[in-house]
Amino acid sequence: MDLPLVYHPSYSAPLPSTHRFPMAKFRLLYDRLLHDRVVSPQQFQQPDRPPLEWLALVHSLDYIQSYSEGRLDERSLRRIGLPWSPALVERTWIAVGGTILTARLALQHGLACNLAGGTHHAFPDYGSGFCIFNDCAIAAKLLLQEELVERILIVDLDVHQGDGTAWIFRDEPRVFTFSMHCEANFPARKQQSDCDVALAEGMEDDAYLQKLAHYLPDLLSQFRPDLVIYNAGVDPHAGDRLGKLALTDTGLFRREMQVLETCVRQGYPVASVLGGGYCEDFDALVYRHSLCQRAASDVYRTAA
Repeated sequence: MDLPLVYHPSYSAPLPSTHRFPMAKFRLLYDRLLHDRVVSPQQFQQPDRPPLEWLALVHSLDYIQSYSEGRLDERSLRRIGLPWSPALVERTWIAVGGTILTARLALQHGLACNLAGGTHHAFPDYGSGFCIFNDCAIAAKLLLQEELVERILIVDLDVHQGDGTAWIFRDEPRVFTFSMHCEANFPARKQQSDCDVALAEGMEDDAYLQKLAHYLPDLLSQFRPDLVIYNAGVDPHAGDRLGKLALTDTGLFRREMQVLETCVRQGYPVASVLGGGYCEDFDALVYRHSLCQRAASDVYRTAA
């Protein structure tokens, strides 16, 4: 079997043409992977909309319903940074379902990738920084509740700290949160992950990868997770307008290979999610995101 992938056409919801969030990247990534023959259509599975009870494992019912019914106040919507619409509500729910499906596939096959997800700034009762519901936290809580896993490691390499995820699991010993991010970047007020690695502005490929190599193998051997959820944000790239780090395309690919090989070769299943990436050059941005699936395909074939 080839690498399992998860995608839904609803991942790209309509936004105003002037909006700075690159919503079209999810659809364009799907198209690019097929066009470049990195993957085949048969590798994709479509997620379902998850039931309310699954979202309520992390988020308050009032917040879930207020957002989904369009009743959030303007201040709350500004904090999220995305205009409300029924299509965006559907997209938000489906993306959570996508990460849940990806996590289940990773447990079955050792590695799986979602072409969305990584909304790590969402807290139980509010959204922030383009994040509405925390898909990785919901997936982790659900798998723990279903007793499919006993320990989960969340490896968050988005350039911004996974503050919502850190707060959600602050008192949960079964989930270890690791965030390697640019210190001088959003959010201004950081939360405390189980392991935070704050990076200086302008860090380049080799220094970044050496820092990652210093932490990841030890985290795996010490925590011994049943599943790794990997937020593969590409906003550490030098060309990212919200990043402040200086990785190249080559550096990002080396990062993906480093994370995936380190985990999979030692028998730790990995569910990867897309994470952040912000660039007006959509071709360049989509290629950066595709590096994770390209690396994952290589690692999956080798492991098989």
